[in-house]
Amino acid sequence: MLEEMPRCPWATTEPAIAYHDEEWGVPVHDDRRLFEFLVLEGAQAGLSWITILKKRANYRKAFDGFRADKIARYGARDVKRLLADSGIVRNRLKIAATVENAKALLRLQHETTLDAYLWSFVGGRPKQNRWRTLSQVPARTAESDAMSRDLLRRGFKFVGSTICYALMQATGIVNDHLMTCPRYKELDSEVRRK
Repeated sequence: MLEEMPRCPWATTEPAIAYHDEEWGVPVHDDRRLFEFLVLEGAQAGLSWITILKKRANYRKAFDGFRADKIARYGARDVKRLLADSGIVRNRLKIAATVENAKALLRLQHETTLDAYLWSFVGGRPKQNRWRTLSQVPARTAESDAMSRDLLRRGFKFVGSTICYALMQATGIVNDHLMTCPRYKELDSEVRRK
């Protein structure tokens, strides 16, 4: 794909390269996919993103394709099943957070879509950052702080500001590809065409 081109320096091995080249920073507007990223970013807390990427297919299977209506009904038997599943991160707090987040999402969807809600923190359009080095990329911003506060107020768990900012990066709410990365220009051009 981007052979011989200067990718963002964190994408050096698979599956990070494919994720970088095909998915990271591409605007997502589907509630189920946004919920998937919310769950996966929370699962990543304290771990490497590569660990989560390698387990992503297992997460999809274990959590019913990230269908919030099904996850919200999980009980003790489901939690026990998930704690025994070596294909995911077997952390009781993170599993419980996923169930609570599914319930919180269903409540939120009585008011609006997850898509409209998350994108409202940047005015509905991707924020195009202009970073030249990885050291310039923040771990959190005023927007991720606001998102985190509001998600917590609504009953979501594992949604600290750093997790929210990673969610914003992954789902294209912000474009944090370095300006030297070919994906930066591709995504920037897509936004300008719309």
